[in-house]
Amino acid sequence: MRAVATAQYRAQQRIVRRATNQVQALWRQLDRGDLTGSWAALAPALEQALTAQQVAAAALADAYLDAVQAAEGAEAAAAGAVRASAFGGIASDGRPLLSLLYQPIIDWKVRLLAGQSMQDAARGSLASALRITSTQVADAGRGAVASGMAGRRTIQGYVRVVQPPACSRCVILAGKEFGWNTGFQRHPKCDCIHLPTTLIARNQHRGRAGADQGSGFLDPRAYFNSLSAAEQRRIFGDAGARAIREGADMGQVVNARRGMNAAGTATRMGTRRGSRYWHVERRRALDAGEITADVDRAFRLRSARLMPEEIFRIATSREDAVRMLRRYGYLT
Repeated sequence: MRAVATAQYRAQQRIVRRATNQVQALWRQLDRGDLTGSWAALAPALEQALTAQQVAAAALADAYLDAVQAAEGAEAAAAGAVRASAFGGIASDGRPLLSLLYQPIIDWKVRLLAGQSMQDAARGSLASALRITSTQVADAGRGAVASGMAGRRTIQGYVRVVQPPACSRCVILAGKEFGWNTGFQRHPKCDCIHLPTTLIARNQHRGRAGADQGSGFLDPRAYFNSLSAAEQRRIFGDAGARAIREGADMGQVVNARRGMNAAGTATRMGTRRGSRYWHVERRRALDAGEITADVDRAFRLRSARLMPEEIFRIATSREDAVRMLRRYGYLT
């Protein structure tokens, strides 16, 4: 299982690195004398680059889930395959990617107005763009894995896999188990991943073995003890590190939820007339007698497209979750 999770992490990180390299190369082409105009000219290339890497990250999901189930000797049958394309071109909070990618330009201008030099403002803007890029690619991969998990009955939940170096919020969640329909909370640039757990492995606390240090299967206390005093202070703060060394509960010292968010609830992306979701909704409305057969191109969607984590939150059963994941285009 260590090998499976580590391979998934490395594959995802390669895609994240490829995406950040592409965005950085494009960002350097911005005209500092015309930020808005030059960004508009580069926007299609930025969107295309980030979308392609989101899809690549999402495409890892089914093979990863197959490998997990094979490693545990579980049945690999799935209710449907992950549609990797459904996770591309959309930000994890539901907005269009371009809207999110314009935020660093706003940040650049605000920095200039605050009196920063052009060089410092440009550096800060690039850092923001790369943070967005890495987060959105990783989120696409996590969303795809979560959707694939829902369609596999032998998977009962997941263990949070943390790769060092990690922030304090992630460290104290290392090895913690969550239900299959529990949203994956993360902060910007978080690179933690799911390790799906089968019925056999559920509640076996696979993340608690100190021997697994450095592999992502981390025991928070063992990980803390493995750090130098300087690293303990850097990650947990002077007072926090001292309190933990003296036996304080790490979870009480660190607020795990501070700065951690789950994905958004709904999106308008992928809902245009003629899209797959549009066709599925038209067929559903037709079968339900809500419209007549002559209503074709004039059909209008009556609801936004739910994000996977919102589906998990409101689903009344696993079957209901799979049904909605299919309806909203995340599973075939």
